[in-house]
Amino acid sequence: MNNPTVNPKFTPAEFEQLVVEALDALPDFFKQKLQNIEVVVADWPTEAEKRAVNLQPGGLLLGLYQGVPQTRRTSHYSLVPPDKITIYRLPIEMVCRTPKRVRAQVQRTVKHELAHHFGISDDRLRELGAY
Repeated sequence: MNNPTVNPKFTPAEFEQLVVEALDALPDFFKQKLQNIEVVVADWPTEAEKRAVNLQPGGLLLGLYQGVPQTRRTSHYSLVPPDKITIYRLPIEMVCRTPKRVRAQVQRTVKHELAHHFGISDDRLRELGAY
């Protein structure tokens, strides 16, 4: 399926800066606990990424965590490639009408994916009222 047309509110570089700002805004406690992780920006998820999360046709993926959550790491966790969080620029731009909403959604998506890095599931996030 082709990706829909989006009228971006930010250039790719500006959007990446929003992600950097979201990471910088995290409390020091959380920043200090981040281990072996990289955060990247992509325009759209790949077909493989969509399949990995069982994304329904027409669904949008705003972010994706891939890796071993900290709660599942054991003493055998070594020489492992970094976990990866991908923030998808164009789906976020598509669901947000204003630059202010894009900024807020980037913050929310970064925090959501980092929660997975810390071992918090979508079900638990719902229980906590995070979304």
